[in-house]
Amino acid sequence: MKISEIFYSVQGEGSLVGVPSVFIRTSGCNLRCVWCDTPYTSWAPEGDDISVTAILEKVSNIGASHAVVTGGEPMIAPAVRELTLGLQRLGLHITIETAGTVFAQLPCDLMSISPKLINSTPNEREGGRWAAQHERLRYQPHVLKQLMAAYPYQLKFVVAAWDDIAEIEVICHEIGAPARNVILMPEGIDHKTLQQRGLWITEACKQHGYRFSPRLHVDLWGAKRGV
Repeated sequence: MKISEIFYSVQGEGSLVGVPSVFIRTSGCNLRCVWCDTPYTSWAPEGDDISVTAILEKVSNIGASHAVVTGGEPMIAPAVRELTLGLQRLGLHITIETAGTVFAQLPCDLMSISPKLINSTPNEREGGRWAAQHERLRYQPHVLKQLMAAYPYQLKFVVAAWDDIAEIEVICHEIGAPARNVILMPEGIDHKTLQQRGLWITEACKQHGYRFSPRLHVDLWGAKRGV
């Protein structure tokens, strides 16, 4: 598997925020979000080819109880099922962080699905050469419904502007997602931006019954890798 990084930290987002977890970040993505905070796994994928056996050995040595398989887009990694089966044998709670564009059957205790909104489309970045592909792939309602039916899940939306809330409402209605499974998180990679957006996003959560998520790792360490 092409792996960008493996590190031990706390979960910074979603319903398990604050839980110590080992992160396995695959490299490679079928999307190109304009605001991607891990461009080294999408816009310019980098990493090392590491065997599943070697990954599992490193994870086992860390001794965590929770594992997060993230990316990039881990659901397109060729050996992701083999990896998650290994994590399951180690007795770890498994979260998979995905954009929800691809379905696969594999061990997973929490499918953390982050459907990409219109705000993610790179209309101008790199001359807009990725925009059409990204827009075509970013929202796959039939895949979202498959994932929601197959796994315990959360829907985690990255919110940049108030108009995003209306788009989220439409998506949740179309795929039949209850508000209790919906988490809103501010887009941003610095504390000031997250705080400013977080204030009005919490109001949206109060209005619609959604949950608010911070980006704890950014608040604690800033926009750094391996945290």
